[in-house]
Amino acid sequence: MDRQQLRQQVLQELQHIAPELEPEALRSDRSLRNEVDLDSMDWLRFLGALHRRLGVNIPEADYHKLDSLDALIAYLEPRLT
Repeated sequence: MDRQQLRQQVLQELQHIAPELEPEALRSDRSLRNEVDLDSMDWLRFLGALHRRLGVNIPEADYHKLDSLDALIAYLEPRLT
């Protein structure tokens, strides 16, 4: 899976959690939780959905590394190979 496909899958899962999301308006370098206005439960549901869809385990200790969409993609990409 290339980076663009991964981004698309992440955005699809994010839209399940936040259906009002307009992906083209999303700033990928800003805090994802703030950009999409996710509370802590939404955030956990989103990470769980990514785990189920991509098969990538995201330990709670790494949550702080997943601040932005860019950071999330960079985190997931090497774990998919």
